[in-house]
Amino acid sequence: MAAVLLPNQIQINDDGRVHLGAPVPTPSASVEAPVPESTSPPLTRDAVDEVMRTAISAAGLDPAQGRPTVAADAAANRTGWMAARELATVQAEMNAICADLERQGWTLNPNGDRPNPTDSRSYRRGGWYLLVHTRGKAQAPSTPSALTDSQTYLTLTGLQLDVSAIPLPAVTVRVG
Repeated sequence: MAAVLLPNQIQINDDGRVHLGAPVPTPSASVEAPVPESTSPPLTRDAVDEVMRTAISAAGLDPAQGRPTVAADAAANRTGWMAARELATVQAEMNAICADLERQGWTLNPNGDRPNPTDSRSYRRGGWYLLVHTRGKAQAPSTPSALTDSQTYLTLTGLQLDVSAIPLPAVTVRVG
């Protein structure tokens, strides 16, 4: 009945999907399609560790002044680094690290970040995800914190994820 009364508001695509509302706009030739992430060559944990050291150094920090958050022989798909930093300078240091990650070809992950980009930023490349973030005493590791009130932790966390290995539930929609 609705299709008879409002023929411009209900459309069935070639693939059988029903669209309600105004006509579906056709993509403009000037609109760029998203570029899929390159997966070759795959990155190793050692390569990601080097990326992190380079970005930390580009921010004017000494990677040796921080500490790894994952032991080198603990996992091939996780890595990390953290250091206590002054609240007054940590945002500039975080920005410099992020700028260097982008220079090295890491892609900002716009869907994975919190609404406030000063809290954290995540990047992806070659199956790896890097999270650059700060965390204070309340979120510090369970060991007693050596942070003063004017400090926070600057942390880089790297995870290699194979999302194709994550099982997704089957969803069936029946019309009619």
